[in-house]
Amino acid sequence: MYTIPSIPADRLPELLRRMPKAELHIHIEGSLEPELMFAMAARNGVKLPYASVDELRRAYAFSNLQSFLDIYYAGASVLLHEQDFFDMAWAYLQRARADNVLRADIFFDPQTHTARGVAMGTVVNGLYRACRQARTELGVDAELILCFLRHLSEAEAFDTLEQALPHRDKFIGVGLDSSEVGHPPEKFARVYAKCRELGLHLVAHAGEEGPPAYVWTALDLLKVERIDHGVQSSKDPALMERLKQDRIALTVCPLSNLKLCVFPKLADHNLKQLLEAGLAVTVNSDDPAYFGGYINDNFVQLHEAVGLTAQHAYQLARNSFEASFAPPELKQRYVERLDAVFARFQQDPTGAP
Repeated sequence: MYTIPSIPADRLPELLRRMPKAELHIHIEGSLEPELMFAMAARNGVKLPYASVDELRRAYAFSNLQSFLDIYYAGASVLLHEQDFFDMAWAYLQRARADNVLRADIFFDPQTHTARGVAMGTVVNGLYRACRQARTELGVDAELILCFLRHLSEAEAFDTLEQALPHRDKFIGVGLDSSEVGHPPEKFARVYAKCRELGLHLVAHAGEEGPPAYVWTALDLLKVERIDHGVQSSKDPALMERLKQDRIALTVCPLSNLKLCVFPKLADHNLKQLLEAGLAVTVNSDDPAYFGGYINDNFVQLHEAVGLTAQHAYQLARNSFEASFAPPELKQRYVERLDAVFARFQQDPTGAP
């Protein structure tokens, strides 16, 4: 890896937008924009508890994770048919392409839908079809990660896994999301052991609102390959050293952390501290329709708040490719494209093609 020469601060936002990147922490249901939500509600005959798009957007004033989840699950009620899941994923993938995302590891929450009587195949097939189409039409390599809802029981997670196994060829891993506090990772140790036997990639949300102890147990009991969020890790020096030594990636979501009051101001965010400590930090959007920004918005606003440099930007983008679950040959190709963009930008920082 090479050292990035200094680039004028006023040119960095353009570089952040243009550089290739991977998104490793995106909940596809959280990309459902209000306009598309209302369009689906109309075509599916679903009554939303909001009179208009504007009224819904005004409700996006969250005090914590749970206040967001309440609206998130209500919004998902419009998703009933395979085409709905395709349309939602396709809208995100088009936006990802515009933000120069080359790779997306996409989370989906089947229990949110199967609990409403939507078949597992309806969910998976719609999302998978969008991912396949994105490869050929958009040049975005996207794959699916099935998430268990941690406020539900491990028995329900096992049931969900059984329902999903006929579609095993359409998803590459499992994750753990929803309400963190009070639902530690060890609650799901057995189902994760089963998923490991099945050869699935393993990730889990930990250390967003929950303590560093949740990160430890996600690593040691669930044996995850990445930690989603993980910002509370800075409170534990031994954990920081573990994450650094083992190159465990953190999929950090700055605007989400701001919107859910994990940090009072974006300027207080610790991503730069984590990165400079040598951790494999990445930038992601989480639930962009609800948190005010897709991946490039996260990069640009974080830069404005904490003063990212071109070297930080390069490291964050490279971390995202290296931490993705793409095959090694694709990772190498992504890094080569990243290097090429930075090289062109250095030659002409007034505007790289």
